[in-house]
Amino acid sequence: MGWMKDETGLDKNAANFVPMTPLSHLYRASHVFPDTEALVYGNTRRTFKEYYERCTKLASALAKAGVNPGDVVATLLPNLPAHAETLFGVPACGAVVNTINTRLEADTISYIFEHGEAKIVLVDPQFMAVTKEAIDKMEGPAPRIIEVADPEAGLDASGEHTEYEEFLATGDADFAWIMPKDEWESLALNYTSGTTGRPKGVVYHHRGAYILTMGTAVDWPLPRHARYLTIVPLFHCNNWCHTWAMPLVGGTVVCCRDITAANIYNAIADEGVTHFGAAPIVLNMIVNAKDAERRAFEHQVNVFTAGAPPPAATLRAIEPLGFSVTQVYGLTETYGHVTECVWQDRWEDLKDEERYAIKARTGVLMGFMEEITSMDPETMEQVPLDGETQGEIMIRGNAVMKGYYKNPEATAESFRGGYFHSGDIAYQHEDGYLKIADRAKDIIISGGENISSVEIEGVLMMHPSVLLCAVVAMPDEKWGEVPCAFVEVKESATVTEEDLIAFAREKLAGFKSPKKVMFQELPKTSTGKIQKFELRKAFKSG
Repeated sequence: MGWMKDETGLDKNAANFVPMTPLSHLYRASHVFPDTEALVYGNTRRTFKEYYERCTKLASALAKAGVNPGDVVATLLPNLPAHAETLFGVPACGAVVNTINTRLEADTISYIFEHGEAKIVLVDPQFMAVTKEAIDKMEGPAPRIIEVADPEAGLDASGEHTEYEEFLATGDADFAWIMPKDEWESLALNYTSGTTGRPKGVVYHHRGAYILTMGTAVDWPLPRHARYLTIVPLFHCNNWCHTWAMPLVGGTVVCCRDITAANIYNAIADEGVTHFGAAPIVLNMIVNAKDAERRAFEHQVNVFTAGAPPPAATLRAIEPLGFSVTQVYGLTETYGHVTECVWQDRWEDLKDEERYAIKARTGVLMGFMEEITSMDPETMEQVPLDGETQGEIMIRGNAVMKGYYKNPEATAESFRGGYFHSGDIAYQHEDGYLKIADRAKDIIISGGENISSVEIEGVLMMHPSVLLCAVVAMPDEKWGEVPCAFVEVKESATVTEEDLIAFAREKLAGFKSPKKVMFQELPKTSTGKIQKFELRKAFKSG
């Protein structure tokens, strides 16, 4: 089907078929834009020529250190130039980059080290203590630590480990990049929160990252020499693949270690930032900035926001300040954003209230995807486009993960029926635009980070006074959502809210710990299942 009658000699060869990879973007930029600023961080300024040379040395140094194609190299780093270099330098030696969430606690980091079998981990001094604690908990071979000092932030290396610049110096500048022979080869390993509490390892291939970078340049769009601020963590879907995309347009990555309103305004005013991605919490930070933190700027700043649906009120408040905001949606399993609330001309004359309600929609599939819609997860049939009937968001396209590492059962379940099952519940309007209604797996999205309610429940149930507990999302002005625990206490036992929060913080990262504890009998079905939807009503009623 689709073949001509005689295709003799019309085969793939080295001239007409090259595996797609985002690595090719930096190689091209080093030749086309050699003297253009590629990376900026404080007083650090690197051209594309320097960026490419440093990534080459990193690839060579890793290979000399015993990292073979297919091995995993991990990071525990903020958004710094060295972190951007790992996104290119690690796969340039054929290895797989594993950027780890710096907000995680030692137990989970240890699990990720074990599960991913990282050979080397690049660590910022700020995260050295938790890294060592994680390694101490390991039973298998531990990764070698390379310490990445940050002089711009006044963070010097401890001297206990090889420092990053010293490590780079061991690499050869003429090292030949090991490009993928097959675009399905693994590029990155990203761990995502799961309802079981233990994160699942999401595997990206070169093809998916390449296609998303090309599509982002078209759909955002990214103009030639765009200046992009790294607010989305490089550990989160590899910065939504944006750092891989910027060399494609000769764009500059402006690194931001600490995300504050003042730092964002300074980057826009001083560095001419034109684009950034951010969770709605960051938009609120900008809207509520103090006068002393604000800076004047003449140009429009283009923003992709995701992680939770932005309130219409936030969109209405931020746009007059000079920001053009578009909601996008995706998951770790889809390399970042795969839908966009594409603006239509027919909406231009609507009243503000209607316009911003539309802008708060989840949107439609981006141009590089094949199909994203809401379906009944049991029958796999399309739900009516009536703005009411809820289904699960189903996704098909090249920017969908290879699967979950070492977890074929979860992979098969997530791809049941030929679609990726997002776990997110949404309805669709008549024009096909999606709107997320709920989280099927009770994941709490706090400041753009996913938190498993089941993981928190598992910890609280360890407390000797707790009989039953259920954790749900509680609205929060700053973080969007935070965990709230509803607890039934054992008969004759006594425990306070402060006791349980402190207990949770001993075993969980701070952002995962419940921010409030309510003591009451939990609503249950006749079979004893806790009815979380009843608990959520507490917040609607105040």
